[in-house]
Amino acid sequence: MKHLLDLDAFVKTMTDKGYNGYFHTESSYAGKLKDSISEFLDAWNKGKEAPLLADHLHLSTYLEWNGEGKPKVECNLWVKYENRKFDLQQTEMYIKRTDQYGQLLKQSKLTNLTSSSFPTVKEAIAQVSEKPKEQLFNQNRRFRMR
Repeated sequence: MKHLLDLDAFVKTMTDKGYNGYFHTESSYAGKLKDSISEFLDAWNKGKEAPLLADHLHLSTYLEWNGEGKPKVECNLWVKYENRKFDLQQTEMYIKRTDQYGQLLKQSKLTNLTSSSFPTVKEAIAQVSEKPKEQLFNQNRRFRMR
């Protein structure tokens, strides 16, 4: 069963999951999620813009940004959009961690999402984070001389 969301419900779902930063819709229209999408849709209705894919909107944001010259986590979403409704089930989510030079460290792709299975920002970051390396030995174990 399809669960279609209008703009307000889509934005609420995203912000409830922690996606409350700034976005770009179709590589322009920077702003908070609702503002970014609304500006793009307004330009599209006026014939000034069109989505890259006929039935999807491209949204991008940084999930983790520590400044220039530091590793970062970026999120790109291709959200199914038809008849003024968003369909998370047909959404593709790409999460990638890059180093300070833009080299890919790790990436993840999520599909077939629902409102409940859509990852929180922390879960998305964890998908591409390096797990801490296990210590080879316990630091409390040392030789004792008697």
